[in-house]
Amino acid sequence: MSSFVGVLVSDQWLQSQFTQVELRSLKSKFIAIKNQNGKVTVGDLPPLMAKLKAFSDKLNDEEIRRVLGESNSDFTNEIDFEGFLKTYLDLQSRDTAKAGNSKHSSSFLKATTTTLLHTINDSEKASYVAHINSYLRDDPFLKQFLPIDPSSNALFDLAKDGVLLCKLINVAVPGTIDERAINTKRPHLLLGLISQIIKIQLLADLNLRKTPQLVELVEDNNDIEELLGLAPEKILLKWMNFHLKKAGYKKTVTNFSTDVKDGEAYAYLLNVLAPEHCSPATLDAKDATERANLVLDHAERMDCKRYLSPKDIVEGSANLNLAFVAQIFHQRNGLSTDNKKISFAEMMTDDELISREERCFRLWINSLGIASYVNNLFEDVRNGWILLEVLDKVSPGSVNWKQATKPPIRMPFRKVENCNQVVGIGKQLKLSLVNVAGNDFVQGNKKLILAFLWQLMRFNMLQLLKNLRSRSQGKEFSDADILSWANKKVKNSGRTSRMESFKDKSLSSGLFFLELLSAVEPRVVNWNLVTKGESDEEKKLNATYIISVARKLGCSIFLLPEDIMEVNQKMILTLTASIMYWSLQQPVDEQSSPSPAASSRGASPEPSIDSTLSPAATAISDGSPSPSPSPSTNGTPSLAFATTPGSSPGLPANGSLAPDTTAPPKASLSPSLSGEDDSSLAAEVSNMTIDDADSDTTTSAPLVDDAASDTAISSSQVEKEDTELQSEL
Repeated sequence: MSSFVGVLVSDQWLQSQFTQVELRSLKSKFIAIKNQNGKVTVGDLPPLMAKLKAFSDKLNDEEIRRVLGESNSDFTNEIDFEGFLKTYLDLQSRDTAKAGNSKHSSSFLKATTTTLLHTINDSEKASYVAHINSYLRDDPFLKQFLPIDPSSNALFDLAKDGVLLCKLINVAVPGTIDERAINTKRPHLLLGLISQIIKIQLLADLNLRKTPQLVELVEDNNDIEELLGLAPEKILLKWMNFHLKKAGYKKTVTNFSTDVKDGEAYAYLLNVLAPEHCSPATLDAKDATERANLVLDHAERMDCKRYLSPKDIVEGSANLNLAFVAQIFHQRNGLSTDNKKISFAEMMTDDELISREERCFRLWINSLGIASYVNNLFEDVRNGWILLEVLDKVSPGSVNWKQATKPPIRMPFRKVENCNQVVGIGKQLKLSLVNVAGNDFVQGNKKLILAFLWQLMRFNMLQLLKNLRSRSQGKEFSDADILSWANKKVKNSGRTSRMESFKDKSLSSGLFFLELLSAVEPRVVNWNLVTKGESDEEKKLNATYIISVARKLGCSIFLLPEDIMEVNQKMILTLTASIMYWSLQQPVDEQSSPSPAASSRGASPEPSIDSTLSPAATAISDGSPSPSPSPSTNGTPSLAFATTPGSSPGLPANGSLAPDTTAPPKASLSPSLSGEDDSSLAAEVSNMTIDDADSDTTTSAPLVDDAASDTAISSSQVEKEDTELQSEL
């Protein structure tokens, strides 16, 4: 059985410096040069390196050539892929040194993705270690490895296979990862990732839904819109200044570094929140380090754990100071419990379905890699700017930026202009926007915003499938193609289940999607962990497992278990399309074909995929029992569908999959025909008749496959399905 393990490098340290997405991208560029010249020499590298995004704005061809000349006397020498990667890292380290990154270059407040390099700060590492020791010390698996010694590199050794990170994510957002899907056979990741996970945990309650008492921070109910649109760390600053003003502090704290390094703001804050523990000596102290030490003593008397040192306060460590203030907020926020104000805040909470869809589209937008970051969907899109950024990603070149106004926008008509352009582009993309005007977005019409974003996400999804390897030969994709593909994929794997539509109630058990995941990668599902999906509890377990398994493959997942259990038509479509997108990216010769004998009931399973992967790629399920997942799953997506048509999200950073498992308790499996199935997709689509005058993706002719007639979909059924979807928009 062949295995899909991504790009492997023999040097484990070298492999750990890159994600699979980066390795795949660099490998493709390296091969492109090799195909042109037959081999790659040192002299071929300067023009290639100069075009890479990492160096294009910093190093030119001549500078790169000079750097390479220092370690390579002969530019005609051939270089292999690992040598290319080492050269890349060498150039990157030189560029970093040239830029003069400061000791505290990493920051919680930067809304950017984790880069290849992260400056290791000993104080931050010690703080994160203390946090991990505190929150995970009772974990059944990790307690044998804890506590971690902050003075050693034990943190990086323990985190190398991903188990610690998975556990930490579930502490931050309970239920994000189904722990049954984690391989705990044996537990180096960047501090930046750990800091981001801890940040999510510490700032989780800084919103009106979790803490309605935050309404006290605004004087007028009209200002609540502003509060809703603020990032959690900005709300924390607003909360801090609210109490400092009451305490008589004359300055305004605008950051968690220079504005708090003298310790005075902390002294005032703690005195107003916990006056019973205050000491006049804190404000009377002349030395900043002495005052910082007194502040931490005060905080300890409030039961705030001492994760940072006086030195961290004095040096203005933004990460650690943010964590310290967030901890104070959790311990004692000092906000009013006025029932009238709290009731007003609770009235603003959305119903559950709207809340779930808001979360889905927010995660999708943030995964696209646009410059802006969405904290509150309904508030952040009202000026139209973020919607224009999304449209420019989904349909490059469609936005006229000269006619757009970037926030902050003071004049209301500028927001309307932005939103009018959004509507205009939407109509060009043939989205359903009858009687919709830009002002509807400015007014924050929730149903309209959700309907528009659903159409946009669906458009993006279908375009990606259409452009992927030109399998569709330029033909338009529709929901019917996705449905037909899923049914054929499951049937060709030897199973009999199928879905009639994306609202088929039988999907609530989760079994179809587990069979679909097993069909695209036979080793990814451990059938010993799958329930019958009869009770709500069993359905929840299966749905949670589906999401974790799909994410582990590298699928872009934005839905929740409840969406599967309730068969949310829109979310079911996105789940199926994401699995299809991942599957179609896999080379045919790398797609696995399970042996009928090995897959039948009672047969011995194929060797575990663990045996074929590098040690770093082992954060996978081993079938061992684990606690049931938390009832709520609010995980973030691993990857976007794509930011550019045709791009490949690849595998997760560790390139891991689940081990091979026994087949479900059904009929024996027949050999997978995945290669034939995928290659027939283009022919199937080319035989379709597309009705451009109708809805953007509605088919006017049935999909017929002589080899699998039972998966064909009648035109009336497809049209009914699309009509019902469009009616919601």
